[in-house]
Amino acid sequence: MTLDLKHKVSQGSYWKKKDDAVEEFLDAYKNLMPRRYSYWDVKKMTNGFKDKLGQGGFGSVYIGELSNGHLVAVKMLSGSKGNGQDFINEVGTIGRIHHVNVVQLIGFCSVGLKRALVYDFMPNGSLEKHIFQDQENNLALSWDRMLEIALGVARAIEYLHQGCDVQILHFDIKPHNILLDENFNSKISDFGLARFYPRDRNTISVTAVRGTMGYIAPEMFYRSIGGVSYKAEVYSFGMLLMEMSGRRKNINTHVQNSSQIYFPLWIYEQLEKGLSLEIEEACENDKKIAKKMIMVALWCIQLMPADRPSMTKVLDMLEGEDGALQMAPKPFFCPQQMPTEDLPDDSDEMDIEEVSILPENATESTSIV
Repeated sequence: MTLDLKHKVSQGSYWKKKDDAVEEFLDAYKNLMPRRYSYWDVKKMTNGFKDKLGQGGFGSVYIGELSNGHLVAVKMLSGSKGNGQDFINEVGTIGRIHHVNVVQLIGFCSVGLKRALVYDFMPNGSLEKHIFQDQENNLALSWDRMLEIALGVARAIEYLHQGCDVQILHFDIKPHNILLDENFNSKISDFGLARFYPRDRNTISVTAVRGTMGYIAPEMFYRSIGGVSYKAEVYSFGMLLMEMSGRRKNINTHVQNSSQIYFPLWIYEQLEKGLSLEIEEACENDKKIAKKMIMVALWCIQLMPADRPSMTKVLDMLEGEDGALQMAPKPFFCPQQMPTEDLPDDSDEMDIEEVSILPENATESTSIV
């Protein structure tokens, strides 16, 4: 047998193993799953993959239409890690979740290496596009709307932690993975990194850093801080909430003042000095909402997991009276100072590319200045 033929046989065995793992999973849970579509069904609903909404490292997303006229977003996976584990995670997790703030998985396709996920179409795209794009070309989302979006995300995370028979950790909470429906209701998406563990367990074992840089809790890197638990998700939500409040990336090296590069530290120092938030075209109510979101975020991003609130407490703070909030201790963990020598070898999972399902008329918000 020639070397090339041996390689082809070996490669074929590898992909067959991945396909067998997925099929074994789908067969075991077939009664609990959303609808399974054929590849022909997927081609038909997307009109031959005619209209691409976006593309990422996982593959491409196309707009589709079911026979009843219902619009869908079809994610075609170009590759699967770990015997199709990301596909299994997505179907096995989101397929069993029914929550108003979690995007609905309508169905899936798995034919050999052709795998697709069929979701409800979210006409207002991802949250990222509404808080980071050039605001000259977009309308601003009101602060009341931003608070409702944050509350929706918080309710979904609390449900994943407390409302299921097992705890579910999403492991990639970020603006890119928060989708907005026609009424700007927030929906958590992309469960490719999700993990289950019993509700009576305090920590979960992880073999690699999981998530996207800038949203990953410090205990993922420094195990001496504490074990990885649902508090890691609270940290990610805090970083998301901070970016929503600042209408900017938490780490931005292009700011005029170097002290503003890491926004959470800069804004903490402003509040500590008793300075008021200066927000363009904002009334007093808007400033109160922005300050509340920032103060809750500062509690969520505390260095020590034990010092962070649960998502139930986070909801109480976001829904409660402004005057009841106390100032959090100073957060002194800066992701841009992360020592690279401490990163694990398999750090390819750290930055999971995602595609934004966004129409051309997406809107954006104003900035804190």
